[in-house]
Amino acid sequence: MRWDGQTATHVDADALPGLQERASVLEQWPTPGFDGTSFLEVTAKSALNRVPGDGFMGGTWTINPYRGCQHACRYCFARNTHTYLDLDAGADFDSRIVVKANLVAVLERELAGARREVDAVQLGTNTDPYQRAEGRYRLMPGVLRALARHGASISILTKGTLLRRDLPLLASIARDVPVSVAMSIAIFDDELQQEVEPGTPTTRSRLATVRAVRDAGLDCAVFAMPVLPGLTDTREHLERAFASIAEAGATSAIASSLHLRPGAREWYLAWLREAHPHLLPLYGRVYGRGAYANRDYREWLRARIRPLMRQHGLATVRTTSGTGLAAPPPRARQLPSTSEPVPVPTLF
Repeated sequence: MRWDGQTATHVDADALPGLQERASVLEQWPTPGFDGTSFLEVTAKSALNRVPGDGFMGGTWTINPYRGCQHACRYCFARNTHTYLDLDAGADFDSRIVVKANLVAVLERELAGARREVDAVQLGTNTDPYQRAEGRYRLMPGVLRALARHGASISILTKGTLLRRDLPLLASIARDVPVSVAMSIAIFDDELQQEVEPGTPTTRSRLATVRAVRDAGLDCAVFAMPVLPGLTDTREHLERAFASIAEAGATSAIASSLHLRPGAREWYLAWLREAHPHLLPLYGRVYGRGAYANRDYREWLRARIRPLMRQHGLATVRTTSGTGLAAPPPRARQLPSTSEPVPVPTLF
């Protein structure tokens, strides 16, 4: 693969004496408690990522402790990023997890150096910072403390109930810097949730985490997305979703239709072909060859969602830089609660 030169067995002929076999990537297999998963531990050169440009997420600072995601959501459109590492966007994305093992040290060095303009950082824009690997590596507490010491506001988007471990820390940090939390909960049918998101915590446990965030004194948005055509777009499902979100105490919610970007498109449609073949003609009509649902479907979904959100008193989530991430004021702007093709983090 692209990083063969960083593997534990690689010998660098140009290295100083005694350092020829120094490794920056170490694959561990198997790992107790993580059957079927291998971790590629990387000594990262950088922790902070500045998204270039003025468009979607342009100018945003992000941190991604992991690449690949054990949540294994069939629709996750971060999948294609694994191909940049010469890994595949399907099974490898779910089971070969890249871990930036030295992330905290690198972040502290960057924040102490030239990057003093870092005033707001988003976590969860690519893959989930609270996936199961975080239980082993515990990178997030160090990341949060480093950002808080620097005075940067923190936005977290996750499906991981492991977030509860860090709620006391987040509540403490929130006294000094703005902290916002968003929980992603797309499916309110237990059987379907396990089919589509086989590695995620249950919907019930994520709703309980929303309540735990609120009990810790923090706001919590819910991303009830993506909405899956023919599967989670029924009035019954959406009514159950927004009623459950409101009951959990969420401060706001947002919903949008499924995106089928390259990598995710092939993986999701392969599952659909096997599990729900009768829906393939619908997806052909709604998506054609594009990544976004067509305008007719988006308008239909908007008309179905908006009354339900009003009924349950769920205000529209605020976002920053058009990313769809919950964000602290005063940098926020209002995002319409619609099923338009709103740019969202690649966690979805």
